[in-house]
Amino acid sequence: MGEVEPVRAADVRAVRPDALTPAETLAKAEALGVSKAAMASGRCFLSAMLAGAFIAFGALYFCMVMADADLPFAAQRILGGICFCLGLVLVLCCGAELFTGNILLVCAKASGKVPWSGVLRNWGLVWLGNLAGALVAVALVQLAQIGLMNGGEVGQAMVSVAAGKVVLDPVPLFFKAVLCNVFVCLAVWIGFAARTVTDKVIGILLPISAFVACGFEHCVANMFFLVNGLVANAAGFGAPGAVEVAGIAYNLVLSTAGNIVGGVLVGLAYWCVYRARQS
Repeated sequence: MGEVEPVRAADVRAVRPDALTPAETLAKAEALGVSKAAMASGRCFLSAMLAGAFIAFGALYFCMVMADADLPFAAQRILGGICFCLGLVLVLCCGAELFTGNILLVCAKASGKVPWSGVLRNWGLVWLGNLAGALVAVALVQLAQIGLMNGGEVGQAMVSVAAGKVVLDPVPLFFKAVLCNVFVCLAVWIGFAARTVTDKVIGILLPISAFVACGFEHCVANMFFLVNGLVANAAGFGAPGAVEVAGIAYNLVLSTAGNIVGGVLVGLAYWCVYRARQS
């Protein structure tokens, strides 16, 4: 009989069923940050378009739940939040560039592995790509006349959701966005640590459904919610003038700024704790 080859440590790590440790997750986040910052512009933009569309699909699913006025408040928010998880599940499991998750590039920047130019280039390209993907999703949804479902209640819900976002005062809007990306980046961090699709999906559910149920502000989701609400409003759903372009711009500026702050807080917190352990 031939000799049995010794088991290598690398092989053992490769088949481990448990999640990555926090320090290993930080190392993965940094490596992914380097890769994202160096991605070719065309590929980055197209991948970001996919993410914008994926988040829009989750937002559409949320609108379907919000169109049922018979659901109690808590049940409607929790169920809507679970449905919205579809978006980030598609992003993390299918692979796409999402602006809010990519704020975690600050981990690679903090370690000196990427320059600010690479970080800002990625953020700018991905934000624009997410917007383009969301606009494509809006066009598809409107052409499919989804708003007419449930006797037009879906279209009313689309306008209602958007109208509620454009009238928020600036301070709560900003801090709702900060809290939102704290939750989103924690969900992405879980996705980085996960070893299987099942782990990713289950890990995403609670933080993402929580931020949606709490009414936090996600700039990429709002790219769909607001523009789709504007188009639905123009088509006759909701009160005339309930959603306007100026309100969309106002929301996206503040929600983007808040999302950046929230993501930086998560990324730097984990970098400070676990980078020190690696040294």
